[in-house]
Amino acid sequence: MTAYVITVPGTFLTDVPDAVRDELARRLRGQDPARSDLREVEELGLLTVNEDGTFCLRLEIEAADRSRAEGAALRMAASALAESGLAEKDAPLGPAIVTGIDTAG
Repeated sequence: MTAYVITVPGTFLTDVPDAVRDELARRLRGQDPARSDLREVEELGLLTVNEDGTFCLRLEIEAADRSRAEGAALRMAASALAESGLAEKDAPLGPAIVTGIDTAG
């Protein structure tokens, strides 16, 4: 298995309170790349939100290949958003992209 850092972009189309953002981050905390051995991403946050409502989730995913890692990250992000009370229409996601790879281990 390979560890991938996957960036999943999205846009909050409604005002999202800090408590909901905190809940989203809590649901994804185990996938936080800052807690990984991928040193180049240690300074990146799990959730980054811009003033215009766009956001990025950065998740560490272990998978056999990048396609499976990207798919898993999208599913995980969508699930965490829904479980945090955000409908898909209020926080659509863009395509996932690999932004780090650790094949050691």
